[in-house]
Amino acid sequence: MRRFVGLVAALAVAGGLTACAPAVPRTGTASAPAATGVADFLVFYADGAQDAARAAIQRAGGTALGAEPKLGYLLASGPGDAFVDALDGDPAVAGVTGDRLIGAVTAARWTGTEAARPATAGRTVMPDVSGMAGAAAEPLAKRQWDMRMIGADRANTRAPGTKKVLVGVIDTGVDGKHPDLAPNFNRALSRNFVTDIPKDREGQEVDGACEVKSCKDPADVDDDGHGTHVASTIASPINGVGIAGVAPGVQIVNIRAGQDSGFFFLKPSLDALTYAADIGVDVVNMSFYIDPWLFNCTANKSDSKKQRQQQRAVRTGMQRALDYAHAKGVTLISALGNESMDLGRPTVDTASPNYPRGSERTRGIDNSCLNLPAEGKHVISVSALDPAGRKASYSNYGLEQADLSAPGGDGGGLSTTRSILAAAPENALRADRKLDSSGEPTTSEVIRDCTPGDCSYYQYLDGTSMAAPHATGVAAILISRFGKPGKGGVRMDPGKVAKLLYATATPKACPAVRACEGGKSRNGFYGRGVVDALKAATVKP
Repeated sequence: MRRFVGLVAALAVAGGLTACAPAVPRTGTASAPAATGVADFLVFYADGAQDAARAAIQRAGGTALGAEPKLGYLLASGPGDAFVDALDGDPAVAGVTGDRLIGAVTAARWTGTEAARPATAGRTVMPDVSGMAGAAAEPLAKRQWDMRMIGADRANTRAPGTKKVLVGVIDTGVDGKHPDLAPNFNRALSRNFVTDIPKDREGQEVDGACEVKSCKDPADVDDDGHGTHVASTIASPINGVGIAGVAPGVQIVNIRAGQDSGFFFLKPSLDALTYAADIGVDVVNMSFYIDPWLFNCTANKSDSKKQRQQQRAVRTGMQRALDYAHAKGVTLISALGNESMDLGRPTVDTASPNYPRGSERTRGIDNSCLNLPAEGKHVISVSALDPAGRKASYSNYGLEQADLSAPGGDGGGLSTTRSILAAAPENALRADRKLDSSGEPTTSEVIRDCTPGDCSYYQYLDGTSMAAPHATGVAAILISRFGKPGKGGVRMDPGKVAKLLYATATPKACPAVRACEGGKSRNGFYGRGVVDALKAATVKP
């Protein structure tokens, strides 16, 4: 199972985000289908060239199995690498990839020492909330420095958001039964676009054994915890349980595209964006990237024909999906990534391809190579701040790439309290052995809140994955206030949402370091500024 275990490891590991901890075995007996000599592919065709692409597939010895005209690709089977090579250079084909491209969530787990454990580590927390109101009265509110930084603790008494706003969480799933998410979880609209993969066709473990016979988890399950944390930051309700999110009155729709292990396949990510657009989701949070390529280049000389086709397919497919969602009124928000890298001046990629494992190599790259979806058109990308309001050391940056900044934690090491606290699925914590047999936390990363009687769990995480949902929550507030009646509840043009997000952000100048370019109104570290929920809740139309 892919897990994120700390910043130092994160900057040195393939995938660019964090190290991969050993898989935790899951219960169940289902296994992946046996490998065959025929592979499945996504073949993206050039504009208006579907028929020509079908003919090219047939000439290459393959079979077209289906089409997705919304995004312009064909599902096909073909004889492996020979099929890809035969399609290379065909003018009807924009890109080809096997349906096994894997990505990674953009979070890092806290790995402080025992000496740094706070006094409450490993104990149930039952704080005194007498005399407090609104979000400030939530039992764990004092631990939410992030909400105070952006004024969310005051904003939600004025503009908590409306249930007419649908927020799509494209991630590893959402624990829809969590006491601090269930009131705002839209189970009817939630979907799971992935099937668990115990082992891949090369025999490498991906997700471990399946939890259910079909290997397809229900749409209210998160066996990783990343998606639940993101959803909780956006919209945990004010209900006397745990914490409150940035927009505690909006609805969460789980649109799962990530495996239990935290990996992302290309096609489920395309499916998730298309579905979000078709059902009237107002804003989506994308705290992940698609790869095995951290940077997707179109014609890198050090890459094979197959590898170039893979990267072209990722670029073509993701941008078409982003275009489709944007045109349907979906505001697109993404994490900027945790490589501590200037995305405007990349020179070397040592992390790709990170799948199959052990395939990484060093290759030269330039600014024409893209990290997706963060560098896609129409995407609002968010860098991470530490508790002092500085760019977090791990956060990516770039004058062209950073649009906004928001709290993401300092990367761990000194204290868990400098990370972001949000809801965690009990099943994932037990699988990671972070709870003992009685349900007590075994690590300072985890907090148990039993204030209302029934216990719920929360965990500290760091990363641009944690920064992005703060911006998504602020966007949800703006859409709640200024959206007009439309499909799904209310609708608001994504361009107008972006304009208000930027207008209500608090500008922040570069520190005195050479790496940060730009002025106070926009720069590579903070974009157009730090998101501000209170301004979003009070700005005049």
